[in-house]
Amino acid sequence: MATKRKKNSRQRGSKTHGWGAMKKHRGSGNRGGRGNAGTGKRSDCKKPSVWALEHFYGKHGFTTVGGIKKITVCNIEMLEQKYHKLLKDGIMKKENEICTIDLQTLNIGKLLSKGHPTKKWNITVRQASSNAVEKIKEKGGQITQTEEHHGIQGHST
Repeated sequence: MATKRKKNSRQRGSKTHGWGAMKKHRGSGNRGGRGNAGTGKRSDCKKPSVWALEHFYGKHGFTTVGGIKKITVCNIEMLEQKYHKLLKDGIMKKENEICTIDLQTLNIGKLLSKGHPTKKWNITVRQASSNAVEKIKEKGGQITQTEEHHGIQGHST
């Protein structure tokens, strides 16, 4: 039965074992190091390939301690459009031509002023824009804000 000789025994007698010059096959030094070594911060070896990468060196952007709280918003226009659905689902109540709704039950944090109210609204919400409050009051309704919003979030004076 014919057997195949091991590769290393076939390489015996050849000075470089099939790796060409003596300086090759010596670990990561042959390829310039490991990882991003030799990418051109000091020399010009691979600099053109790094130019295409926008954020290769350094730190980028800002980070906010504690993160940013995302506020879900709603417009007056949306309340008017979804009026029948809100009434049917029991989220909103209508008594004496006054529509009462608590937007916090819908996880809405702020009421904005886009649109025009056609009904009297009594709205409870954490925050509301000044224009939204004005528009609702003009129609005879009112907005109850459970939390005042003062300037920049996380800033105390």
